[in-house]
Amino acid sequence: MNRFALALALTSTQLATPLWAAPPKGFETRVETLRKTVGVPGMAIAIVENGKTVLARGWGEKKLGSNDPVTPNTIFPTGSTGKAFTVAALATLVDAGKIGWDDKVIDRLPGFQMYDSWVTREMTIRDLLVHRSGLGLGAGDLLFVPRSNLSRAEAVKRLRHIKPATSFRDGFAYDNVLYMVAGQLIESVSGQTWEKYVVEHVLKPAGMTVSTSDDDSFFATADRAQPHARMSSGLRGAGEQEVLNERDGLARNAAPAGGLAVSPTDMAKWLAIQLAHGKLPGGGQLYSEAQAKEMWNPVTLQPIAVRPDYLKPTEAKFHSYALGWDIQDYRGAKIVSHGGAVFGFQTMVVLLPEKNVGFAIEINSEDGELLQGLMYELLDHYLGAPAADWPAKYSTYKKSRVAKGLEMFKASAATPAKVGPSLALTRYTGIFADPWYGNIEVAEGKGGLTIDFKSTPRMGGRLDHWQYDTFVTRFDDKTIEPAYVTFGLDAEGKVERVTMKPVSPIADFSYDYQDLLFAPVAAAK
Repeated sequence: MNRFALALALTSTQLATPLWAAPPKGFETRVETLRKTVGVPGMAIAIVENGKTVLARGWGEKKLGSNDPVTPNTIFPTGSTGKAFTVAALATLVDAGKIGWDDKVIDRLPGFQMYDSWVTREMTIRDLLVHRSGLGLGAGDLLFVPRSNLSRAEAVKRLRHIKPATSFRDGFAYDNVLYMVAGQLIESVSGQTWEKYVVEHVLKPAGMTVSTSDDDSFFATADRAQPHARMSSGLRGAGEQEVLNERDGLARNAAPAGGLAVSPTDMAKWLAIQLAHGKLPGGGQLYSEAQAKEMWNPVTLQPIAVRPDYLKPTEAKFHSYALGWDIQDYRGAKIVSHGGAVFGFQTMVVLLPEKNVGFAIEINSEDGELLQGLMYELLDHYLGAPAADWPAKYSTYKKSRVAKGLEMFKASAATPAKVGPSLALTRYTGIFADPWYGNIEVAEGKGGLTIDFKSTPRMGGRLDHWQYDTFVTRFDDKTIEPAYVTFGLDAEGKVERVTMKPVSPIADFSYDYQDLLFAPVAAAK
């Protein structure tokens, strides 16, 4: 025990827990002050220490202007923190002897296929979970972002058309689509959908009776948070907070990558089980000690993100990815964590195994600086480090990033060259197909060209001419990131390809327009 911890240790022989095991003094008041300062409509925090819930409550409101308070049972969509739940579901199948982490995927999910046949043969269940497949960052996310009419099985089938960015197992590139494969594999092995299997084999045994895995139960729950984002500046992430349409969240086909909604009370139960290596409070194991060890065992090295000087203490010395968890260091301690972001919500789940402490922070907006700031403030508290006002520093960092993004956005939106288009508008029309995404349709109306993304309901709008043979999308749904759409012409002046890229320089990587390559679909004869 270090000197700081020793000085704060309780002298009572009846209590062996040091004072700093509880949240910081005045923490709940500070959270409310920070929430209002940042402008987050509502949030919740759960803290567990030595298997006991020491905090599980909400602040603010579920929906901006509603005066409907966040409660300990308010459910928040938690994004990619749900990857650990998919891993836990797989762990129960490993314990049951139905699969092994290093089983080949094709042996457990017939018909599975990647772009490269060798990768198809060699990819294991472990490979699905650790972001080393060779796919590029966020590759294929447009199969479910911002929404989709594709089934999970159909989306998995389309992966065979996504070209790799690097060699198999060559390095780290975060993806979501392979967790979608993991969900389909669970269904193939168990005979139950991912949604049903997770409820019956993870949530219910864990006592997480409020949390949901599917849309039907989510929308049937009155005590649920609503999504918000800053949209008024023209650049997502800057401007005033707005309420979003909650039914436009993550498509269900990608739910195994981040489709759970969890309350702070239930999140505390999850934290306790993780810290107890799968042990359930009433006895028995959700998953075995052996699988708990596998989950936190680092597999893929991640590059170290360089931080500005005022954030240098938060810069990791090592950073890796295990099975559904990030593993890194902070002030000499091992940190097991994962963030999650999905359409108007963000969550951070953090475990400090050496102190037997875990906490989760959930917000119903996209203001991640509050999550990061509170995360390091709590870590400093539990590690006995001096206060450093991380929320203020991360707020400065976020403002700097947004300001730079706005500057780049305005520069990219500067008056384009008054050249083009090369063709009459009607000659740009037609149906165009990308091998993995599917079809778009470009049509001509009274106001000019329109575009419709056929695999994504309500993802359509105008195409305004930009310059040369490039147009820009003006989606009817302003929450969708706009894209530049460039028509490539052959020697005869016919459209032979259509490419895209995001307009915003800080667009979420899930809008992977740059990975699309459309070709004209021949008209039926």
